[in-house]
Amino acid sequence: MTADSNLDLLDNEPVFHLKGGMLTMTLIELVRQEPERFARQLAEKVEQAPNFFQDTPVVISLDKLGGQLDATTLAHLLRICRESGLQPVALRGAEHFRPLAQESGLVLMPPGRGREKTVEIEPAPQPAAPKREAEPQPVAENLPGRLITQPVRSGQQVYARGGDLVVLAPVSAGSELLADGNIHVYGPLRGRALAGVRGNSEARIFCQSLEAELVSIAGQYKVAEDLRRQQWKTAVQISLDRETLKIVPL
Repeated sequence: MTADSNLDLLDNEPVFHLKGGMLTMTLIELVRQEPERFARQLAEKVEQAPNFFQDTPVVISLDKLGGQLDATTLAHLLRICRESGLQPVALRGAEHFRPLAQESGLVLMPPGRGREKTVEIEPAPQPAAPKREAEPQPVAENLPGRLITQPVRSGQQVYARGGDLVVLAPVSAGSELLADGNIHVYGPLRGRALAGVRGNSEARIFCQSLEAELVSIAGQYKVAEDLRRQQWKTAVQISLDRETLKIVPL
């Protein structure tokens, strides 16, 4: 084989592969053109789970928006999202929004088919307690928790503020569990689970069958592609060892 033949073979060797995949994407459904209220309400959501929103790709849905959206207002909304840690990647809406999307450097996705469910972060109530200066935060085991007995459906988000989250039912793909403390799932975990969302590096995730799209502790995470290599579809506990997630059998 000549040198030229070798060069031809190297030149034809693929440098990338196109693969299909299912990616979970957060959707912000815009219903009013009020940037100030949008900024305030988004800040409240981010405050509840700051690590979850950091560098999260989002799609801005215009399906329910009344009236035309101008480029100036959209630029303002996109800036608010980016300042909050979100990364807008696309608009979703009718074809007449395409010039607006292109002008904003985004792609346009077709309108949805009504399968999404409203995402609600529902903090668990906290008992009143006297304030003490310079007192360390209690560990997750001593904090109030939240118990879920029904299946967590796709599109739902459940948050246990200030403690552990215990789910006694399956967790579907496309759903999200968040907790300041530990997360316990007594069934298949197919959605996203984020423990220690306020920085508690001692938090852990326990599940009866690891089939998650993403798991995270104190901002450190692994996605399904990584998880499939470790204890997939088995009972595990997940902890944080320095800056690496450790997955071991239960």
